[in-house]
Amino acid sequence: MNVSEARASDDRGLFARLRDANVESWCAFTEHPFLDALATGELDEAAFRYYLIQDYIFLRHFSRAYGLAAYKAESIDEIRDASRGLHAIIDIELDLHVSYCSEWGVDAAALDSAQEDEATLAYTRYVLERGMSGDLLDLYVALAPCVVGYGVIGSRLIGDSATKFEGNPYSAWIEMYGGEAYQATAAEAVRALDKVGRARGAEARMDTLVGIFGEATRLEARFWDMGLALTG
Repeated sequence: MNVSEARASDDRGLFARLRDANVESWCAFTEHPFLDALATGELDEAAFRYYLIQDYIFLRHFSRAYGLAAYKAESIDEIRDASRGLHAIIDIELDLHVSYCSEWGVDAAALDSAQEDEATLAYTRYVLERGMSGDLLDLYVALAPCVVGYGVIGSRLIGDSATKFEGNPYSAWIEMYGGEAYQATAAEAVRALDKVGRARGAEARMDTLVGIFGEATRLEARFWDMGLALTG
């Protein structure tokens, strides 16, 4: 099952309701001009390289968020779910990211010494703050736009006739997020969010949750803005 199929089957679930309540911000994030330029291969390489560096910092903070999720969990099953998320970032995604960055001339030392952009700081600290001040549901709602959104983006670009693969330096990125492995990750995130929502009374908290999801989605779009800003 890919993320598009998960959305169809969960249209009455929590994720779908949060997305639809923030449809304008969601589209601004998942259909951003940064992605259009990436799909056609016209994105400035300096902008993409800067994005890769900031995304490494972003992933580092998101690993902390999943550690926080384990702390906020109230059952062994929830701790296992959080530990799987942490493992996926620390032992799989970060290693792949470092390897991919090296292909773009950015080594591990450069990644570790890079300065955090204001857009990266704003987004990651917002997610961590929501998790620290709220419960596991607040945290998972703040995480959802990233985890699920990249799956939506990958699926869209893979299926878009305007996407160029041959000779496109960003085709590997598109194929990674549009591929089966990440689509399964995104679909699982939809199911996990809906499950936590049912366990923690999401229905009575919808106004707050819609606000958290919307702010995280807007901060995601600003992450793309950050990359485009380098192109002038």
